Amino acid sequence: MATKAEKHAQRSELMRTGPLGPTIIKMALPSIVSFLITSVYNLADTYFVSSLGTQATAAVSVNASLDMLIMMIGSLLGVGSGSLVARLLGAKNRQKAEEVLSTNFAIAAVFGVLLMIFGSIFSHPLVRMLGATATCEQYSVQYATYVLLAAPFMATSFVMNQCLRAEGSAMLSMIGMGFGGILNCFLDPLFIFKFGLGVAGASMATAISKFVSFCILIYPYLRGKSLLQLRFRSVRADFAAIGEVLSIGSSSMFRTALSVVAGIVLNKLAGAISDSVLAGIGVCTKIMMFPFGFVIGFGQGFQPVAGFNWGAKQYDRVRESYRIAAKIAFFGAAVMGVLVFVFARGLIGLFTQTDGEMLRIGALCLRLQSIALPIHAWVAIVNMLCVGIGKAKGATALSTARQGTCFLPIVYPMARFGGAYGIASVQAVADVLTLVLAIPIKNRMLRIIDETAAEYKLSLESNIEEE
Repeated sequence: MATKAEKHAQRSELMRTGPLGPTIIKMALPSIVSFLITSVYNLADTYFVSSLGTQATAAVSVNASLDMLIMMIGSLLGVGSGSLVARLLGAKNRQKAEEVLSTNFAIAAVFGVLLMIFGSIFSHPLVRMLGATATCEQYSVQYATYVLLAAPFMATSFVMNQCLRAEGSAMLSMIGMGFGGILNCFLDPLFIFKFGLGVAGASMATAISKFVSFCILIYPYLRGKSLLQLRFRSVRADFAAIGEVLSIGSSSMFRTALSVVAGIVLNKLAGAISDSVLAGIGVCTKIMMFPFGFVIGFGQGFQPVAGFNWGAKQYDRVRESYRIAAKIAFFGAAVMGVLVFVFARGLIGLFTQTDGEMLRIGALCLRLQSIALPIHAWVAIVNMLCVGIGKAKGATALSTARQGTCFLPIVYPMARFGGAYGIASVQAVADVLTLVLAIPIKNRMLRIIDETAAEYKLSLESNIEEE
């Protein structure tokens, strides 16, 4: 059996010299599976709770923004840590990579505890801020109660998850995230129906599942099964490294923050029309997590390959990995988009058979987003390229576009003049607008790669001449 050092050498060699298409797919598959399983248990909450009525379904939709709020902390530290760790490992600086992991795990834990405490104290104002209507507020508080208790475990899990992927241990990451998701699917009906806990049961099932995922993810770090290890003595107040993590991670944090803002805005605008519109938009968002899971998971398989080779100064492989990833993502998303478009009404029908407005608005929202899905996939790959090579400005610009600069300026006019149909259309329109921003950023990133490669080649030639 191969030792840990031998396994690391094999993973490093794969990312350094392996065929790029198969390598990206191999790195991406565990991420895709973990995202899909996460999507299943997020959707499972909505599916089982939907039997309790439209107001309960609307409450779960509102609390999707709470999940995003918690993950905003994790994404800030996790994505930045993953990018820096990948580049440090590519440069063969394992000790520094371990310090980055341990430090940002500790920071995520502190922020998670603070959110748990203050969120629990102010739960009613919190769910109202997230868009809960008067008729679904109590359901929303019930759901938020136990999810908030899991906040420290969710935030730290995100850091561990990203760093496992960065070191090439995507399978360990998948197991940690996936098992918790599967467990949630079994606990939901048990707590909701068998124990009669209703919406609170769904929240309790989710919290337990998140804690189990945390335990599975931390095990390889504590038992030496991963390349890096979590050590208290490795925690460092290295402000340069923390600043770089925050700089790179800020793109993901801003994206998540804007997802929260966009979710709140949509919840309030939809809820002002009816709980049915609120529920329909929320169910559409949960269903679209499946194709988005493919897109994001594939992007996260591409990112460490690009980052590792950037750190190893193999710039031709960075450029080629982008080309391959972009092509696969675009055409794969197109296929998924066709399937979602065709079966949109049936998918929404799984969550209601009696609420015609919810069915109509939800199906329209699904179909429009499925049309824009290939654009979203390509933009996501460009974003991951920026993250992989450590270009924070480009990553931030793209991360904040889909639900920020290309979304917020149009959401109120579309809701004002289009009503429920405008609300259902706004995300797809924003996805199309991101294309305008992504094209020049992509061109700039490829130019940076080419210029850096040329400078590196000249430096090598100069060193040879001096010798």
